Amino acid sequence: MPTKVEKDSITGTETTGHEWDGIKELNTPLPRWWLYILYATIAYSLVYYVLYPTIPGFDGLLDTNNRVALDDKLAVAYERQAVYRDGVAAHTTDEIAGDPELLSFALAGGRSLFADNCAPCHGLGGAGQHGYPALGDDVWLWGGTFDDIETSILYGIRSEHDETRFSEMPAFGADEILPAEEIAAAADFVLSLSGRAEDEAAAAAGAEIYADNCAACHGEAGEGDPSQGAPRINDQIWLYGGERDEIIAQIRKPQHGEMSPWVGRLDPDSIKMLTVYVHSLGGGQP
Repeated sequence: MPTKVEKDSITGTETTGHEWDGIKELNTPLPRWWLYILYATIAYSLVYYVLYPTIPGFDGLLDTNNRVALDDKLAVAYERQAVYRDGVAAHTTDEIAGDPELLSFALAGGRSLFADNCAPCHGLGGAGQHGYPALGDDVWLWGGTFDDIETSILYGIRSEHDETRFSEMPAFGADEILPAEEIAAAADFVLSLSGRAEDEAAAAAGAEIYADNCAACHGEAGEGDPSQGAPRINDQIWLYGGERDEIIAQIRKPQHGEMSPWVGRLDPDSIKMLTVYVHSLGGGQP
């Protein structure tokens, strides 16, 4: 028997027969314009599926493949760059810096490499951030010559590579080498090295403590020692903060950053270009 059609008493629209808690579902048809758009998108997708690559091994009736096209464009670009890439491969970083054309090519490539691989830590343009050294100044933890920078990029700092650069500051407080009052006095003396001591008497008391425990690495006047990665501490540049409590915390239980080695991850020519670019960011040393 045919089902009796029921209409909503208010709208006059047929119901579907479904009802929840006294609420009846209306059988309202979709707007025609909406259906036309739906049908058009279905037709478009079918045409696209046939004309363009949509499944592995089938490039479509138009025989187009963006991956292949990109590879072709890259091959052309590499061919045009061959003379410069050969020049980078055949010269040292010092020699590249002395050749205007090679230098321009290396700086462009290094800038792109830096943005892709280094900027997340060191910031765009080598601005640095808390715990990550700035590369746009004249202060270098491990030296700022081309060879120094290239070595750091190749093998990293405190990394797993056998040739990595490694230095470690003793935990004077956590390992109970110095009592808390002597650590505070040493921090006051460190502040005095950059003319920021708030208590001259406390700073004077920390001079001997500094001389006995810190000067061997950081230098008598806080000038640092790049040969062992000991930072300069007589300026206003601080990796982990230069306020008194931050200096005390670093003396008590120092933080040590880590940089991954890039040898094997970037090809030798890319590392050369990256070295030249980093050297150019600040006052790279000759």
